[in-house]
Amino acid sequence: MTKTEFNELYRCIDEGAIHLEKQKGITYLEAIAEVGEAIFQEANKTTQHDETEQTLLSILSHIDVESLEKETVRKAFQMTVLKGMKGAVQPHHSMTPDAVSLFASYLINKITSNEKSAIRILDLAVGTGNLLTTVLNHSPLKVEASGFEADETLLHIAFANANLQRHTVELFHQDSLQIALAPSDIVVTDLPIGYYPKDEVASTYTLKAEEGHAFIHHLMIEQGIRSINPGGYALFLVPNFLFESDQAEKLHTYLKEQTTILALLQLPKTMFKDQQHGKSFLLLQKKGEKTTVPRHALLADLPSFDKKEALADMMKQINNWFAEELKL
Repeated sequence: MTKTEFNELYRCIDEGAIHLEKQKGITYLEAIAEVGEAIFQEANKTTQHDETEQTLLSILSHIDVESLEKETVRKAFQMTVLKGMKGAVQPHHSMTPDAVSLFASYLINKITSNEKSAIRILDLAVGTGNLLTTVLNHSPLKVEASGFEADETLLHIAFANANLQRHTVELFHQDSLQIALAPSDIVVTDLPIGYYPKDEVASTYTLKAEEGHAFIHHLMIEQGIRSINPGGYALFLVPNFLFESDQAEKLHTYLKEQTTILALLQLPKTMFKDQQHGKSFLLLQKKGEKTTVPRHALLADLPSFDKKEALADMMKQINNWFAEELKL
């Protein structure tokens, strides 16, 4: 069998998902996860299958699982998930864009460039796994990874996605704010944005609200900082209004006490239809013996990822900052 390329894999996942969606009365997103699992299992040929499964296996028979490359799998899943999310009614169903995930992996490779041993990475809101698996696919290091996701459908997709990319990732169907987490070296999370409804859970956090609900993105920042080792790093995708809300002063005080703010990089405005949905990378280092305090934080507006020359120039400036300020 010839190597399965992106277009063929995408077509098979899409056709298989449409088939299951119709036959089983499930959503397209739920069907994607089932298709991914079916590909991974490679269906035992001696087992009896019902008509729905037989048709699915026929659709998937064009895929050579052994030849699948990690990035081919990730991108094919990404495209089908994006298609599914257009028809999803849940407002929290969204995915970290590819260019953003790749830039996150670039930043993480910069901060881990002096590491020799394995590192542990945690994603507090893993979603479909696109951000985390992008980081894993582009890291030269051995990485132990884990992720938490409260939405069962998204987690099911992340599970199938990671399996097909042959990543060993611990995935938990759980609200990451409700438990104490094992320490990690790096936290990377595209933060959900809005109010957190569980006031009892929020009350255990320094960044709880004095009145009403706390912001879930504030609580996750605190949980991320709690769960990294001293000297470890946190890379968050945060809303551009992070330091403008009525709870921002408390957040800023907490960050100064617990971390060194290394960088705030605003994503291109052209990525967002509505500017109030704009996001930035916030890079922090938890205070510890090995913490390096730069003379000044890296603050920049990133150019459009389509403008290659401008982006190359920006990355050169970022590389220089890492070399001069952090010796990386």
